[in-house]
Amino acid sequence: MASINSSLLRVRSPSSPIKRAIFFFACYLIIFALWSSSSFDDLDSKAKSSSIQKKMGDQETPRIEKPRQVVKKVLARSQPEGVGATVRRSIGRAELRSLDPFLMLDEFTVSAPAGFPDHPHRGFETVTYMLEGAFTHQDFAGHKGTIGAGDLQWMTAGRGIVHSEMPAAEGENKGLQLWINLSSKDKMMEPRYQELQSKDISRVEKDGVDVRIIAGESFGVRSPVYTRTPTMYLDFTLQPGARVDQPIPDSWNAFAYIIEGEGLFGGPEDATAATSHHALVLGPGDGLSVRNPSARPLRFVLLGGQPLGEPVVQHGPFVMNTQAEIRRAFEDYQYHKNGFEKARHWRSHP
Repeated sequence: MASINSSLLRVRSPSSPIKRAIFFFACYLIIFALWSSSSFDDLDSKAKSSSIQKKMGDQETPRIEKPRQVVKKVLARSQPEGVGATVRRSIGRAELRSLDPFLMLDEFTVSAPAGFPDHPHRGFETVTYMLEGAFTHQDFAGHKGTIGAGDLQWMTAGRGIVHSEMPAAEGENKGLQLWINLSSKDKMMEPRYQELQSKDISRVEKDGVDVRIIAGESFGVRSPVYTRTPTMYLDFTLQPGARVDQPIPDSWNAFAYIIEGEGLFGGPEDATAATSHHALVLGPGDGLSVRNPSARPLRFVLLGGQPLGEPVVQHGPFVMNTQAEIRRAFEDYQYHKNGFEKARHWRSHP
């Protein structure tokens, strides 16, 4: 508490009851002002100290005992999607239908007027992470926002959502969209929307390794993003000669997707070489070891998730547990009921 000048205590108290009350109230305000100034200065100092510590990335280096090896390597090939858009799909194609709890991963490239106009979803989550340019999201629940390079949008479709995703910048707009399944108990929950700007995503830089912690934890730093299905989503950049060991819970499924560059993934004896646009499915172990032996930076995302172990029935934008639930989803969307009531009159605006 801030010190109080003793002369304040020697002031003579007025004799009138009303004046006396006013006098003591004034003293109270002076004392409170001095105390609060000291307290808030202290809190602000702690916040600044914490922020500096986070930026310096002064965290202990992760260690793993049994590195996961690459058990499957899939090249994401270009295909048309939406209206005039192009995507490179890794998970969700014939070679890799799904990796519980992950349903799909697209690396998209879109230039206006192409995009993804109004369309429905039910039963899972979509995670959009921008690499270049900007995208505008609108949905019938009233959410609207534009995310730029490095920003993130995490949308839980739950019982039903209709939305649009359209480019908001000139030229090519690039990003990643991940679909994550929801457990049967969460498939009919109310829709939810989280948006995180690049400046608010936790980041650690250490020994030639730069990691953006979108979901989960790395180098002792945890993301503020809430994930209903336990998920890890990390964006790594390794400078030439750098290496990283990233722990992954033993029971989780995991894969890496290379955005640019080339690297060695897995243990020192059985590492797999891979280049951009490849998805690498990881086998059992407690983490992933990655090295960059090349002369240019390596950028990849590492994704891990707790398997749900439930039946998956997918038809277009709906992901449920049974065929009957899929038929019901189409009926609900067609007749604007059970979560799709707002779809009757809603249309996105340019």
